[in-house]
Amino acid sequence: MLAVSAFGEELDRAASLGLRLAVAESLTGGLLADAVVSVPGASRVFSGGVVAYDTALKHSLLGVDQGLLQANGPVDPTVAKEMALGVRRACAVPHLSQAELVPADIGLATTGVAGPDRDPATGQAVGTVWIGVSSSLGERAILLNATGNRAEIRAAAVRAALQEFAAELRNLGEK
Repeated sequence: MLAVSAFGEELDRAASLGLRLAVAESLTGGLLADAVVSVPGASRVFSGGVVAYDTALKHSLLGVDQGLLQANGPVDPTVAKEMALGVRRACAVPHLSQAELVPADIGLATTGVAGPDRDPATGQAVGTVWIGVSSSLGERAILLNATGNRAEIRAAAVRAALQEFAAELRNLGEK
């Protein structure tokens, strides 16, 4: 589990690499963005986030394929990857002194079922969570089978997303 102090070190590393982060959240409803901005100096790295709780917003704000959402529902690995890619574009900001908007370097996304009931549309079990990651290395999705109550599942999703951010930084540093 990535501690808050360790996450501060990850933000320092991202800043030293000149990387920007953006987050797209569904089941975490802003908790991931809150975890990021709770670290002093986060503004050096964090561009922003989108809380796309309603499935329609995953398409309209993040560009997730409508057919995919209709066929598979929002709790899906490809949806998580498309959310992570889409938030990089949605949170594009000017780079340095240029006016041109530049997408975020790393996108993180959370989508899943926090409960208390199974997903009514797909029947997915409570605790099914997908973390999406997008960077110049491509997109990937990580399945998390979280346990506990709604708050515990959402907190586990945030911790997993922060761990994946750390892993992506390591991968980018090696390239």
